[in-house]
Amino acid sequence: MPATSSKPRLGVFKFASCDGCQLSLLDAEDELLAIAGQVEICFFPEASSRMLPGPYDVALVEGSITTAHDAERIQQVRRDAKFLMTIGACATAGGIQALRNWGNTAEFVRGVYARPEYIRTLEKSTAIADHVRVDFELRGCPVNHHQLVEVLAALVAGRRPRTPGHAVCLDCKRAGTVCITVARGQPCLGPVTQAGCGAICPAYDRGCFGCHGPARQCNCESLVGHLVQLGHDANDLLPLVRNFNGAAPEFRTVSDRLEQGWPEAGGPPPERIPT
Repeated sequence: MPATSSKPRLGVFKFASCDGCQLSLLDAEDELLAIAGQVEICFFPEASSRMLPGPYDVALVEGSITTAHDAERIQQVRRDAKFLMTIGACATAGGIQALRNWGNTAEFVRGVYARPEYIRTLEKSTAIADHVRVDFELRGCPVNHHQLVEVLAALVAGRRPRTPGHAVCLDCKRAGTVCITVARGQPCLGPVTQAGCGAICPAYDRGCFGCHGPARQCNCESLVGHLVQLGHDANDLLPLVRNFNGAAPEFRTVSDRLEQGWPEAGGPPPERIPT
């Protein structure tokens, strides 16, 4: 079907997820209205019954791939989209449902469903980039709606999106938040987590748990090694790194080592955390 206007055509697609990232877009309200005036929203089941077929200039994809049907469907979305952007931890790293990747999926299905023979699911939950080419990733659980609107506005204007590339620690320093790892010895993933949340958790005396995924320069092994040296048990640190973004390669590597018994499994950790 040909485009009904000269505006860029936008499609928003959902795979295995909680819909939180799509709701973040809807929560943008006035900002979203401004964007909506510059694009033609062709496919967005969360917000409208209007569902026009592709092609689309921009496709936003939420959720991970957990079924064979979705593995086929994402291929069609990729064919229909000139620019494909994944939004949220599920789409960029497999999400909380990727915790099944370390277990026995068939056993989970038998334990949850009365008629497991009707369930068709893949052994693992995987990121969209494991199946198709992704042009841009926006991380978070959920995504920061200001960042999402910024990226959409940049695409409409034909410029490079302005999204942060630093770790959460820098936001703590800017806000004057005392480092809870230095001051209290509490575990915190701030040094290795992508900024975007506003460093909320450390401001309330809670360690960052990596909801925005690994930072661009991510030295998880150094951080976890330091936390082990502070006396934290490997079993206590495992849930910290095996969380919303646990299947992201940077977090997955250290969580596997923790499960095997740190540091014996991989040698002594470094003594310093890079700043």
